[in-house]
Amino acid sequence: MLKIANARAVLDSSVLSTNIYIDGGRIACLSEADLPADTVIDARGRYVAPGFIDTHVHGGGGVDFMGTADDYRRAAALHLAHGTTTLLPTTMAASFDATLRAIKTFQEVAPEAGGKLPHMPGMHLEGPYFSLAQAGAQPPAYIYPPRPQEYRELLAAADGAILKWSFAPEHEGSLEFCDTLVKAGVFPSIGHTDATYEDVLRAHEHGARCMTHFYSAMSSITRRSGFRVLGAIEAGYLLDEMWIEIIGDGCHLPEPLLKMICKLKDNRRIMTVTDAIAEAFLPEGVELPGSGHVIEGGVAKMADRVCFAGSIASTDRIVRTMVKVAGCDLPTAVRMMTKNPAEFLGLRGKGSLLAGYDADLVFFDDSITVDTVMLGGKIVK
Repeated sequence: MLKIANARAVLDSSVLSTNIYIDGGRIACLSEADLPADTVIDARGRYVAPGFIDTHVHGGGGVDFMGTADDYRRAAALHLAHGTTTLLPTTMAASFDATLRAIKTFQEVAPEAGGKLPHMPGMHLEGPYFSLAQAGAQPPAYIYPPRPQEYRELLAAADGAILKWSFAPEHEGSLEFCDTLVKAGVFPSIGHTDATYEDVLRAHEHGARCMTHFYSAMSSITRRSGFRVLGAIEAGYLLDEMWIEIIGDGCHLPEPLLKMICKLKDNRRIMTVTDAIAEAFLPEGVELPGSGHVIEGGVAKMADRVCFAGSIASTDRIVRTMVKVAGCDLPTAVRMMTKNPAEFLGLRGKGSLLAGYDADLVFFDDSITVDTVMLGGKIVK
C-alpha cells in the first residue's frame, strides 16, 4: 500500500484535503484516516489530480508523430513530464504511404506505453478529408473528399489502432465514411470544415459526436441569397450531445472567446487539448529547418505571420490558462482534461480520483506547474 499524505485532491467538482491510498497501481481510497501503508509520499499540500488526457497532440521537442519510433518516444516523454499520462498521437493530412507509416510506427511503440511513456489507447487521424477553404496549416496537396478504398485500407492496416478520425462532413461520401468509422469503433470528429448546420446535423445523426479544435478552421454564419445560414460553430452550440475540443492556450482562442465558450456550452461536453506540434517545448524565436514555422508569442506561426501553424502548449499550460484566463474553477479546468475526454473515449478507470481507477496522477502547485507525475502508482517524474 502506498499513501500520498497531505494532498489537495482535485475531484470532479471540488478540492478535498485528504490522503490518497494506492494499491496494485490503482486508487484504493481517499481518506483522512491514517491507514497502514508500506510507503508514504508527502504531497506537502500540493494539488493531486488525475493524469491529463490529451486527445489531440502532434508532437514536441522538434519531432512529431509522423516520424520514427524514436520521434514518438521523444515527443510522448516530453508531454508526460508536463502531466499528460494518456494521449492520442495525432497525424496530419499526408499521403497514403506517410499515414500508413505513422500507423505502423504507432503499433511498434504502443506496447511500451504505460511504462516510461504515456498510455496510448489509439491514434487520432487528422485528415485528409477536409475542406480546402478551411485547410489552415494542413498541406493543400493532401486535402480531398473521402476515398472509400483508401480509408478502408487504412482501417484494415490499423487493426483497431485508430481511435478518432477528423473530417469535414460537407463532402459527398462523408456519411458513408461516418458509418464505416462507427462500425469500426472509431470516433468521427468534425474539423477543418466549411459545413453548414445541416451538414453537421446529418453527420451527427450518423455518429459524429465531436468537433475538432472548435472555432479553429471551422465555418460560422454566412449569407445565401440574403438569408443567414448557420455553420459548424453554431451546430456545436445547438447540438447538446456534441462534444467540442478547444485549444485552451490563450492564443488560438483569446480570453473573451474562451469565456464565451465556457458560458454557452455545457462544460461537461468540453475537452481541452494541446494540439501541440513539433515546435512544442522549443524556445521562442526558433524556426525548425524546412518547417516554415516560427515560435513567437507562445504559439507557432507560419513564417509570413498570416496564420498560426499550431500550438506549442503543454497540458499543464492549458489547465493553467483555463483557470487564469478563461476564469474556470480548478476542478472544472481539470475535468476538461481528465474526466471529459475519458468519458468521451470510453476509457475505463481513467479521468477521476475514484477507488479502483488507475493511479495515473499529477502533482502541481498553486501556479499549476506540474512537478511530479505517476503512472500506475509509480513516479515517472
